Amino acid sequence: MSDHHRLDAPDPDGTRGEKHTAGAFDIRNFIGALLGLYGLILLVMGIFGDQALQKTGGVNANLWAGIVLLLMSAFFFVWARIKPIVVPAHVEPVDDDPARPAPKRRPTGS
Repeated sequence: MSDHHRLDAPDPDGTRGEKHTAGAFDIRNFIGALLGLYGLILLVMGIFGDQALQKTGGVNANLWAGIVLLLMSAFFFVWARIKPIVVPAHVEPVDDDPARPAPKRRPTGS
């Protein structure tokens, strides 16, 4: 590694310190969206669908599961907003390791 790429070396142009957030690509947003989708489906089924109270001991399971999933979805979205993942602006490429050979290509055809 050369001296100008060291982490403790001064950064003359000031670009190494710039950071941005993952934003919509944060995994917590995907998890929140999926939980929200399933929660909304279960909530609608709990309100308008067959409640099957005899099978669940008098509890509307779809309704309560939908409410809990929507709350968890909101938790993931708020968590991603309050404490975002910080991505550095510049990441150095990994050097090739000469001790490790490149993957071999499979022969094509018969």
